[in-house]
Amino acid sequence: MDRTAFEALVAQALDAIPTDLRRRMENVEVVVEDWPDAETMRRAGVKHPAQLLGFYHGVPLTQRDHGYYLVLPDKISIYRIPILMRCNGSDEVQMTVRRVLRHEIGHHFGIHDDRLLEIGAY
Repeated sequence: MDRTAFEALVAQALDAIPTDLRRRMENVEVVVEDWPDAETMRRAGVKHPAQLLGFYHGVPLTQRDHGYYLVLPDKISIYRIPILMRCNGSDEVQMTVRRVLRHEIGHHFGIHDDRLLEIGAY
């Protein structure tokens, strides 16, 4: 799947997020990258770039206080090649993109991995 088609799936997945949640995602940019960089892999605790499908770069809403202002946007990275490597066909890619995006949005709202696993967001 080429980058344009993949980006369209990410845009569709973002549009599928309920409007009230999307409104609360102020100052968050969702981007498609081919691979995670070394620093992101280190922060995620992974050794190989194919292990990481997405990553939330930012300060979760639950950790922001009165000192949180004049900052760059938070970023949700969706990693195209690792997702494509794991999926068989466009339907599986679409499902995986939606799952990864919801997972990373959960981090933006302050939900930790243990809780995301508990509620089936993995």
